[in-house]
Amino acid sequence: MSYREYDSARDRQAVRRIFQEVGWLKDEHPDAIEWFVEEGRGLVADVDGAAEAVAVTAPGTVRYLRDDLSLCCVAAVATSRVARRRGLAGELTAAAIALDAADGAAVAGLGMFDQGFYNRLGFGTGAYVRENTFDPAALQVEPARRAPRRLTKDDWAIMHENRLQRRLAHGSCTVVAASTRFETALSPHGFGLGFLDGPGGGLSHHLWLAVPQDVEYGPYRVKWMAWQTRGQFLELLGVLKGLGDQVHGIMMIDPPDIHMQSLLRRPFRTKRLTEEGTYAARAISLSWWQMRICDLPACLAKTKVPGGEVRFNLMLTDPIARFLGDDAPWCGVAGEYVATIGASSGAQRGADDALPTMTASVGAFTRLWLGVGPATGLAITDDLAAPADLLAQLDGVLRLPAPQPDWEF
Repeated sequence: MSYREYDSARDRQAVRRIFQEVGWLKDEHPDAIEWFVEEGRGLVADVDGAAEAVAVTAPGTVRYLRDDLSLCCVAAVATSRVARRRGLAGELTAAAIALDAADGAAVAGLGMFDQGFYNRLGFGTGAYVRENTFDPAALQVEPARRAPRRLTKDDWAIMHENRLQRRLAHGSCTVVAASTRFETALSPHGFGLGFLDGPGGGLSHHLWLAVPQDVEYGPYRVKWMAWQTRGQFLELLGVLKGLGDQVHGIMMIDPPDIHMQSLLRRPFRTKRLTEEGTYAARAISLSWWQMRICDLPACLAKTKVPGGEVRFNLMLTDPIARFLGDDAPWCGVAGEYVATIGASSGAQRGADDALPTMTASVGAFTRLWLGVGPATGLAITDDLAAPADLLAQLDGVLRLPAPQPDWEF
C-alpha cells in the first residue's frame, strides 16, 4: 500500500465524505478533521485517484506513576464504503504509528470500536473503567454554596487548558486541544459549569455534560471533570446534586482513584426501585481503551517500584512489523532484551543465559507494564509465558494502581 500525507486542499471533501459514510461527522462540525490534523498527523490512501481511507494521530502524554511519557493518540481511522476489506485501515494506522514513534512517541493509545482489530498492531486492552448511572439527588455531598459559571462550546479553549492542569493519576492522558473542541461541538445540547478561582480569575475546576434531546430529565452524561483538590471535586459534585431538582439521571465514569458508589445514598435500594426504568440506577464495567509500547527502554525507565528487583530475559514479539514496509522509519519493538524491574528499571538488547526468560507479545507486556493485570493472571489469558517463579516475583514487585486514561479518545 502507498500512502501520503493528508492535503487539505485536495482531500478535505473526500475525507469528509468518508467520515459521513461511517457516521462520525455531523453537520455541526464539518471541519473537525482539520482541527486534529493541524495539531497532529493525517495519512490517506487513494483508490482510483481519491482518498478512500484515512488515519489521524495526535500527540499527547500518558502519566506513568509520577512521570509523563509521550503518547501517540490514534484519534480516528476510517475507510469509505468503496474501499472495505483491502487492509487499508490497518496499514495506514501502522504507518502513522511508525512515523510518530520515530518522532519520539513512547506509547500509542486508542479507543477501540471493538476488541481484536488493533491487537493485530500490538495493542493490549486496558483496565476496566466503572460507569455509574445515578440520581444526582442521591449524592451524599453538600450542594454547591455558590453559583458556577456557565460554559458553552465557545469556551473550549479555556476548558482545554483547565483539563491539562487537572489532577493526574497513573494512566491519565492528555491530548491536543482539537479533542476538547471536538467533544464540545459533538454535543449540540451540551454545557459546562465551572468556577473561576485560578490565577487572574481563570478557570480552576469545571465539568462538561453531554445532554440528550430530552433536555428536561436526562440522563446527562459527564464527559469530563477537571479538578485538583478534594474541595474542588466535592464542589463539582455539589453542582451535580443541584441539578437533581429536575434531572433524574447522571451517567459518569468514576474518576481515577475515586469510588463513586461511596458517595451515593442507598445505592442498592435505588437500583432495585429503578430497575429497567428509563432512569435506572446501575453500574457497568468495561474496557474501552488500548495501548502499546513503542519505546521499551523509555517506558521501563519510568518504572520505579520499591520492594525488590527482578531481572529476566524478555523475548518480545510485535505484529505491527507485518503491516510496515522495509523503508518504515520504525518497525516495532520485537527482539531479545534483558529487562530489570525494580526501584531502577530498564531494558537493554541482548540475553543473559543465567536469567529466566519471559516470552510475550508487545500487547501482553504493555498490559503487564501498565498494571492492567498481574503477571500470573496475564499468563493465563494473554500471550505471555514465563517460569512460575518469575511470574510470582513480578507479582510481588510490580504492584501498580489501575491505569485510567481519564480522557476519551
